[in-house]
Amino acid sequence: MVPSILIAALTCAVMIASVLFFPRIKGKRISLDTYWMVALLGAVVTVASGQIKLPSLWAAFTSNSAINPLKILILFLSMTVLSIFLDEVGFFKYLANKALLLAGKSQVKMFAVLYWTVSILTVFTSNDVIVLTFTPFICYFAKNAHIDPKPYLIAEFVAANTMSMIFLIGNPTNIYVATSYGVSFLDYFLVMALPTLASAAVSFGVLYLVFHRALHSPVLATPEVVAVKDKPLLAVGLFVLVAATVCLVVGPYFGVNMWLVAICAVGVLFLVALVLAAVRKRPPAELGHTLRRAPWQLVPFVLSMFVIVLALVENGVTEKIGEVIGSRHTVWRYGILSFLSANVINNIPMSVLFCPIAGTLPEWDVMRGVYATVVGSNLGAFLTPIGALAGIMWMSLLKRHEVKMSYLEFVKYGAIVSLPSLAAALGVLSLVL
Repeated sequence: MVPSILIAALTCAVMIASVLFFPRIKGKRISLDTYWMVALLGAVVTVASGQIKLPSLWAAFTSNSAINPLKILILFLSMTVLSIFLDEVGFFKYLANKALLLAGKSQVKMFAVLYWTVSILTVFTSNDVIVLTFTPFICYFAKNAHIDPKPYLIAEFVAANTMSMIFLIGNPTNIYVATSYGVSFLDYFLVMALPTLASAAVSFGVLYLVFHRALHSPVLATPEVVAVKDKPLLAVGLFVLVAATVCLVVGPYFGVNMWLVAICAVGVLFLVALVLAAVRKRPPAELGHTLRRAPWQLVPFVLSMFVIVLALVENGVTEKIGEVIGSRHTVWRYGILSFLSANVINNIPMSVLFCPIAGTLPEWDVMRGVYATVVGSNLGAFLTPIGALAGIMWMSLLKRHEVKMSYLEFVKYGAIVSLPSLAAALGVLSLVL
C-alpha cells in the first residue's frame, strides 16, 4: 500500500511542479507539454515496481464496461473534434462578433452578453474549446478598443468552467465520473441542470460586483463584421453536432453506447468534408487543422493517471480514503474535498481518484458522491491555475498576448467567485438529490 501511495504522491507533486516551472520542452521543430510525460513516467514506475499486475491492466483496458478509459477518451476527443471543426470554419468568432455588436458601446451590456454567450456555447461544446477560442479573441478586441481585458477574460473563464457542468460532454471529468457509474446523458442533465444554472447565476452576480466600476467607461471601438466564408462546411458541422447530441440523449435507451455515437459522428463529418473537398478540387485544410488542434496529450495523461489510481484501488488505498471521508453530508463533503483536491493534483487525476472512492459509499448514497465530485471537478478550475488543464492553457494564452495575470491574482479572483459558486451548486444539488 505504502509504495503505491508514494509513487502517486510523487507523480502528482512533480507534475504540478512541471506545470508551474517547466511547462514545455521546446526544440527547433517541436514543443511538448511536460505534465503528461511526468504522468506517463509515474505509470511506468507503478507497473515496473509491481504495484499493479499486467493482467489487471489488460482487463481494465479491454473490458466492455462504462469505466473503460479508452471508451471515455473516444467520447471526449470525438466531441471535441466536432467543436474544433466548427471553430475552424469560423463559427465561434462569428457568434462572438455578433454578440459584441449587439452590446454596442456599453461595457456593462458587453460584459453580460459575453458571459452568457460563452455559457450557452459551452453547453454544446466543451470548456477547453471555448477557452482556446475566445481568449485570443477577447485579448485582440480589448487591445483595439482600449479597454481592460481582465473582466472579460475572467468572465469567459468562469462561465466556461461553470456551464461545462450542465451536459455530460462539457468536460472530460464529467464523462469519466458519470459514465463510470453508468449515468446516461439525459439522467445526468436532469440532475445537473439546476445546480449548474444556480452556480452560473451566482458567479455572474459576483463577477459584476467585482468589476462594475471598471465597466463604466464606454467602448472606443466597434467589433469588426465577421462573415462565415464556407457556409456549406458550417452547415455540415452544425448538423453533425446537433445530430450527435440528440443521439447521445436517446442512444442509451436503445442500447447504443455514447462513445460509439461520438466516433460515428466524427466519421460522418470527415467523410462529408472529404467528399465536398474532392468536388471542389481543393485539399480539406479544415480537417487537417482540426486534427492538429485536438488535445491528443490527454490520451497518455488520462491513461497514465488511470494506471496509477488503479494501483491505489488494488492496494486498498481508495477504500481507506473512503472510510476517512465517511458517508455523512455526502454532497458537501465530496463536493468540497474534490474542489480542493483538484487544486492540489489537477481535476483529471482527482476525478480518476475520486471515482473508486465514491464507490465505497453505501449503495443508496453513491450517486450523491458522484455528482458532487462532478461539481468539484468543474468549479475547482477557477480557484487556482492548476485546478484544470483549461487554467493552464488560459494562463499560457494570456502570457502570449501580453496580458499580465499573476498566480496570486488568479487565486484572488478565483476565491472570490468560486466559493459562493460552489456553495450555490452544492446547495441546489442537495435539494435535487
